[in-house]
Amino acid sequence: MSASLYVSNLPPSTTEEVLAGAFGAFGTVLSVKLTRDAATGPKRCSGFVEMSTTAQARAAAWTLNATRFEGRLLSVWRAARS
Repeated sequence: MSASLYVSNLPPSTTEEVLAGAFGAFGTVLSVKLTRDAATGPKRCSGFVEMSTTAQARAAAWTLNATRFEGRLLSVWRAARS
């Protein structure tokens, strides 16, 4: 079963490809979506990464949370499902 992670404090220059590469070290990345301001369009320095299994997502979150990524300290959490 896939699992989604919420990632915040990303640098504005981060792309979906770069973020997928960082998380890909922990397993299969199914999708990456950077959040954008609905009104103006620029990135909001956060996004969602969907991993193919819960174990992969857990390993990525455990390892990458509170680590430096492109000069910023990341926050990585399991995303709530609605």
